[in-house]
Amino acid sequence: MAQTWPVVRRDLEYTTIHSALVDQPGVCGIVLIGDAGVGKTTLARLVTQSLPSRVQWVAGTESARSIPLGVFAHLVGSATSRDPVAFLSAARETILAEGHSVIGVDDAHLLDQLSATLLHQLALDGSVRIVATVRSGETVPDAITSLWKDGYLQRLHLMPFTKAQCVALIEEALGGRVEGLSADLMWEASGGNALFVKHLVEGALEAGTLRQVRGVWQLRGRTAVTSELASLLDSRVDQLPEDVLHTLRLLTFCEPLDLDTLNDIVGSEAVEESENRGLVRVVEEHNGIEVRFNHPLFGEVIRRRLGIAAARRLRGEVVRALHGRPMHGPAARIRLAELTLDSDQSPELELLVSAARDAIALTNVTLGERLARAAVNRGGGLVASELLARSLLWQGKAAEAEETLSSFDPDGLNELDLARWGLARIANLHWSMGDAESADDVLELLRARITHEGLRLLVDGVASASRTFENQLEEAVALSQPVLAHTDAQPVAAVWAAFGGGLAYALMGRSDAAIAVAERGHRVDRDVDGLLRYLAAFGEIRAMTLIGDFDSATKQSADMIRITSAGQYLAWGMANVLAGTVGLARGDFSDTVSRMEQTVAALTSESAASWSFPARLLLAQAYCALGRAQAGAKMVAELKTRFGRHVAVFGPQLKIAESWLAASEGNVSAAIDLALQAADLAKDSGQRAIEMMALHDAVRFGDQTSLDRMVDVATATGGQLAATHAAHAKAVRDRDPGAIMATAQLYEQIGALLSAADAAAQAAVAFESGDDRRHAVEASAAANRLAALCGGIRTPALDLAAHPLPLTVREREIANLVAAGLSNREIADRLTVSVRTVEGHLYRACIKLDISDREELAKLIREGGAG
Repeated sequence: MAQTWPVVRRDLEYTTIHSALVDQPGVCGIVLIGDAGVGKTTLARLVTQSLPSRVQWVAGTESARSIPLGVFAHLVGSATSRDPVAFLSAARETILAEGHSVIGVDDAHLLDQLSATLLHQLALDGSVRIVATVRSGETVPDAITSLWKDGYLQRLHLMPFTKAQCVALIEEALGGRVEGLSADLMWEASGGNALFVKHLVEGALEAGTLRQVRGVWQLRGRTAVTSELASLLDSRVDQLPEDVLHTLRLLTFCEPLDLDTLNDIVGSEAVEESENRGLVRVVEEHNGIEVRFNHPLFGEVIRRRLGIAAARRLRGEVVRALHGRPMHGPAARIRLAELTLDSDQSPELELLVSAARDAIALTNVTLGERLARAAVNRGGGLVASELLARSLLWQGKAAEAEETLSSFDPDGLNELDLARWGLARIANLHWSMGDAESADDVLELLRARITHEGLRLLVDGVASASRTFENQLEEAVALSQPVLAHTDAQPVAAVWAAFGGGLAYALMGRSDAAIAVAERGHRVDRDVDGLLRYLAAFGEIRAMTLIGDFDSATKQSADMIRITSAGQYLAWGMANVLAGTVGLARGDFSDTVSRMEQTVAALTSESAASWSFPARLLLAQAYCALGRAQAGAKMVAELKTRFGRHVAVFGPQLKIAESWLAASEGNVSAAIDLALQAADLAKDSGQRAIEMMALHDAVRFGDQTSLDRMVDVATATGGQLAATHAAHAKAVRDRDPGAIMATAQLYEQIGALLSAADAAAQAAVAFESGDDRRHAVEASAAANRLAALCGGIRTPALDLAAHPLPLTVREREIANLVAAGLSNREIADRLTVSVRTVEGHLYRACIKLDISDREELAKLIREGGAG
């Protein structure tokens, strides 16, 4: 972490302040108004440091407020006169005599009347420029307020940092990237207040809740408050009236509170005064008007000042007030259960169970865990334990979820409880723990024991998803169809079937069916755990990207990210996998790398085995596309060690990632061979859409053997992206540069920028071969532009277009490896050929390029001969 905290300059505000102090006619300075810690003084001093003129800074304080001319007393000297006019005159003369042309006044609201009068006089006669800071909500001397009211000083309200500014500050201070979800938490906790941000980060580092994982900073647990910030906030809290302090105490333990309920407890005057002081904000929500802290860190400070008994008593006040009001909907039940649990009142078991179910359904899984655990401890049995396991599963606490469920003997459960127990256990074993074999054992147990039709549909729904991930797509579809067709199927059964059947359809190239199945799943979104909606979206977004409907896929993935909330790292990671799928398909590789690095750090293989795998796949391919071969190789190696039955469906895509890696290393023939192997794997398992992707990659890499197959598969798959793939393969087969360039334009219109860049590069080479220099240059320029839009990608097609050389594919490949520093033996091992074959290719390459040895060849390639 940086030794000193960086400064966010805020260009617009900086320019405004600088202009007011230097050259703005009609004013003699500026006053900055904002909350304590928002960065007023830092910004003002940053500006004055840039000025060539002499600057005198003074600061108003509570202790000097009772002393006449207190902040300027050092300018008066040991004058014996007590005449205020003499004081003012002496101070003014000293300021002018010492050549100060800018006066900076920090906390001008704390100035005594005489100091304020001096500042007012200096402004009136225009002898100096003034920059002053004033804290929002404070009483300001009339002599100061009249300066901006009368137009002598410009007034600038300095707002808290935006989220982007807050993240930039934290990342610069930490010297690394911050996970998006953690950045949200810190921004919300600090309210964008620069000082609060600083202490929050330092406190979290000290407490060990802010840590770096795989190069990404993550906040896990409650925000922490440093002793320095606590002392600063304590001093403000100590000055509050008792009724305002009581309001804040209630909010500390019960935030947010319904306005009417809070008014009933403390009175409307106390709430209004709290709002006027900028301590709370009253916001209108869809279910009423709520009161919240303006800065959540105030609540943390007040929490430290109160003991357990006092906290329970305060919550009890609210519980008693809520009991006298009608309770509508799940949010009200959750609220009452949580408060009752922590109060001096006794919660009912039925309330805890229903509230836990509601919390999980509304994606508040951390609270769901707490309520479910309380229900378990009060004798809630399997119903409460299953809720607890679900909440643990969604938080990535897979081992604890398995321990909770495995403590029950299935032989003693009725069919309903057995289905409830088995479904949660299968989901945890397969998708969280990566133990497909154990998950299938539980599945077979359910099939053997459950006879009720509705419960059988539930079992078939989850079985469909399991079979899809085990790469048994036809069986997955067969299992899902009866569930989706049954009008009385339970919502959770329909969602699982939509997950399994929808993803299977997408991979099989039946995108229309996949999207229709997803729609069936969306119809019951409101009736299942909020986090289950990610499942139906997975196949839907995959289908959308495979047909080239990137706008719809982008919108859908953004919607999934928006519904995640604090603490839901698994849900957040899953949502990012969806967004990364779209990003990779569109060619937005820089964003995909950033997003997937955070996701891989958040989704450990121990807690999200089946979801971390596609995240790693996306990251590996994005690394390779950007030419980061070393990082790509590391990620591909990780993927190989984590591959298994639980993610067998991603086998062909793992082979595609290997082909991208070979291409990024300059091993083009291996890249083509691996892409064709991926296509064969996909074909064997019925993944026609993935077969099409793999064949398209082979064509992009320069393969000439699979063009007819590419056309046939793409034509059978359907959709605008597949049609463009087919047109591209035909154009390459026909060696028609104009037609190849036309497909590049089609790819760009669709939004598939990687394919567009490579098609444009291939068109440039084809035009050059036909001595059509003008069109070759145009196509090459288009390829470069598109490559830049992708984040600066490097591909075999782009390399060939940038520096055409009279070499065969194999000769160029070996030349690239020579330039990378490999010996002939290493090249032979890499390409699985003999050393003599390598030497022969090198000899012919040197003859064609009129150079004498491999050292000259390596130099030519490194200096631009092959990119």
